[in-house]
Amino acid sequence: MESFLHTKWVSTAASIWIQCTGGASYTFGIYSSILKSSQSYDQSTLDTVSVFKDIGANVGILSGLLYSAVTARRSGLLSGPWVVHFAGAFQCFVGYFFIWASVAGLIERPPVPVMCLFMLMAAHAQTFFNTANVVSGVENFHYFGGTIVGIMKGFLGLSGAILIQVYSTVCQGDPATFILILAVTPTLISLLLMPLVKIHGTSSVDDKKHLNGFSYIAMMVAAYLMVIIILENIFVLPSWARIVTFVFLLALLASPLRIAAKAHGDSGLPSLGTSRLMYDPETMSRTKYGEVEEQGEYHEICGEPDHAKSVASSSDENLSDDRDDDVVFDVVGAMLTVNFWLLFIAMICGMGSGLATINNISQIGESLGYSAVERSSLVALWSIWNFLGRFGAGFLSDILLHKGWARPLFMVITLATLTLGHLIVASGFPGNLYIGSIVVGICYGSQWSLMPTITAEIFGIRHMGTIFNTIAIASPIGSYIFSVRIIGYIYDKMATGEDKSCYGTRCFMLSFFIMASVAFLGFLVAFVLFIRTRKFYGRIVLQRLGRSS
Repeated sequence: MESFLHTKWVSTAASIWIQCTGGASYTFGIYSSILKSSQSYDQSTLDTVSVFKDIGANVGILSGLLYSAVTARRSGLLSGPWVVHFAGAFQCFVGYFFIWASVAGLIERPPVPVMCLFMLMAAHAQTFFNTANVVSGVENFHYFGGTIVGIMKGFLGLSGAILIQVYSTVCQGDPATFILILAVTPTLISLLLMPLVKIHGTSSVDDKKHLNGFSYIAMMVAAYLMVIIILENIFVLPSWARIVTFVFLLALLASPLRIAAKAHGDSGLPSLGTSRLMYDPETMSRTKYGEVEEQGEYHEICGEPDHAKSVASSSDENLSDDRDDDVVFDVVGAMLTVNFWLLFIAMICGMGSGLATINNISQIGESLGYSAVERSSLVALWSIWNFLGRFGAGFLSDILLHKGWARPLFMVITLATLTLGHLIVASGFPGNLYIGSIVVGICYGSQWSLMPTITAEIFGIRHMGTIFNTIAIASPIGSYIFSVRIIGYIYDKMATGEDKSCYGTRCFMLSFFIMASVAFLGFLVAFVLFIRTRKFYGRIVLQRLGRSS
């Protein structure tokens, strides 16, 4: 019998734990003030550094290419997702260590381009952790791609709040030390757990109940973190109380191991159906895949270049490539399709404007008169809303997909709601930042769950890591445009005094009206994608899912 430590359930638990510390870039608001003051930056310069953080955290082409290379082989020393995790751990430590050394004064204050390089490297580690965990999860739970992506992306969204709890417990009021913690903690956890993250390639309809167990744990962790953050905002918790709450948080985070043990125990029972279709081309050719291709229904994604159509219509090539789905695109083939660019533009509007909001949420709160504790709470609570969007979009869109609704419809709804969120932030009424951050955070998080899943469904799993990381470049592009060219520029124009600060609603109102307009454009683009892919989801994806029912 397969060893418990070498099952896909332990692999999933290990991936969850790595994700729990993998989102260090989401804590930028905690140490942005000390970075700004220690390096004598103005707001535009700080926003420029933050954009390089966004580029590092979202441009994951290298991680996708590395993942494809090291998982293409089934044996050898440099094969498997652990190589991707190791590369991420190295970058995480080097990047954050030098940022800490700069802030602490251990090294001479670096030029802005060098600081941008440090930030780029530190944040770039996130794409390696994320790619290894998400893509291996989809390959291990092919029938429920939306659910597993939601779980992985959800815990990544929670990682900001988890790391901030580490900050509150260990070094409250000392953001410089927190940067050192960011250098050490994700690195050690990834190095310790990376041997457990493996591709097993089995998929069963029985997996859903155990995946739901991971989902319930995620919801419990999110609810607990939200309660703790609210309590910290109302009361001044003594040190012993912070330690107790943190220990209980660690106990909750250990719960995935119990789900893995239960799933492993149930694996010996008769199953409703376990499939290795993605590994067995001969079996695949006798399923509905072959039937659909004979009918030519892959051409239902109309209007694509001939190259892309030929990739989709070549049944011999697709079925002979183990681990591929019925539609197989490499990154070049995907970029030759209209649907790729519709996704890309929608993500510029959705991810870019959402990322610009979190990058500036501390400064927005300061301009509106929020206290330092309230601003820290907003940053921590953002992780909760981000989680709810990531987890909820994956979980709910899977349910709706099984009921016949195309997944891009969920993207249309969330981008429309994002428009409303930006308008709330722009309004400046008392408490607007709490309400606006909830709406924007949930809608922003949703895009990170929907985009990779839609990518896998439209373009296939084989090159999923490279393709969805290529589309993710839209996030830092949008963040640069909105953070530096709009928010930072307008803020500096409004700022007065020697400290280059701005106070009042005028500092950010125009910027968020502009971003609301951009989010509405994203809604329109996503609606076009939904119209274009309705037949595809109706005739191809649902037939694929029919194998699991």
